[in-house]
Amino acid sequence: MEYKNILLIKMSSLGDILHTLPFAAALRQRFPHARITWLVHPQFAGFVPDQPVIDEVLYFDKVKFNKMGVADKLKYFCQMRALLHSKRFDLVIDMQGLFKSAVLAAISGCDNRIGYCEMREGSGFISKAICGSHSKAHVIERYLDVARYLGAQIDSLDDVQFPMPDLSKETAGVQAKLRERGWQGGAYVVIVPGARWVTKEWPVAHYVALAQKITAAGDCIVLAGGPDDAAKGKAIAEQCASPLIIDLTGQTSLRELAALIKGCSFYISADTGPLHFAAALKKPLVAMYGPTKADRTGPYGSTNSTVLLSPAACAGCLKKKCDNWHCMHDITPEMVYEIYRKKVNADG
Repeated sequence: MEYKNILLIKMSSLGDILHTLPFAAALRQRFPHARITWLVHPQFAGFVPDQPVIDEVLYFDKVKFNKMGVADKLKYFCQMRALLHSKRFDLVIDMQGLFKSAVLAAISGCDNRIGYCEMREGSGFISKAICGSHSKAHVIERYLDVARYLGAQIDSLDDVQFPMPDLSKETAGVQAKLRERGWQGGAYVVIVPGARWVTKEWPVAHYVALAQKITAAGDCIVLAGGPDDAAKGKAIAEQCASPLIIDLTGQTSLRELAALIKGCSFYISADTGPLHFAAALKKPLVAMYGPTKADRTGPYGSTNSTVLLSPAACAGCLKKKCDNWHCMHDITPEMVYEIYRKKVNADG
């Protein structure tokens, strides 16, 4: 079946958007002449690929929507429905698989709706779940099964592409911020101390101990992340008290954070969105995993990635809250530093 006007729904989060990039590339390869539109939350739009991969970007402003009263929410949905109907899509692909994306797929005006294998919150009643041979594999492979269903040829990792935005402007901006804080140029390690789930976070004391080991060896560290990570970044920088540590947590846009990672020599974090940008760029990295499963959502497609799994028996529980949380504590700074030093020495 050939399609001429396709809507791809994937609105959040950062990691999920990055996981969808190979699917978007495969979709374009399969339908080179189709018009492809991506529906996304505004704060993540900076990572939606430019043309020729994606032709148009539409926005659903969740932050604005959540602040509305009932009447304004209904009006907003009516406006969104009119906009989607005006586009006359002949295929809608719900790669979010949640109630919010199901509603938007339902009001799109298109009867031909599909999604990936894990359709939750009733979304499977709106869009047909496509379950391929990788339904138990990494999320990127689950997404790519939808592309395979549509006729895309993806036989090996060599066929998997991560179309990246142009970050030239952001690179210049973030380098200026680094120089303002004493950076003299040269290699630096990016550490992102935050995570969306509390249970995925590595303890601040562990980051402090690791940073002390890295800076003692003469290596520069840049702490990075969003505004929610700023307190952790400040604590790590203050407790280490090293001129080789630059704290940029909460001081960059998402695209500047991506540019910062693009320029780094090494990357370290727990399971968090920026990790997947580092993996897509094939940066040498160490990722710490406790409650989440690296085989489902870990770094994908790079031999430079090393996942350090918690030795806790309960690791992989997928709990966002835990009354006996110790899995991330069980990954020691010494364990991470040993991998870091081995990788650095091997590259050197």
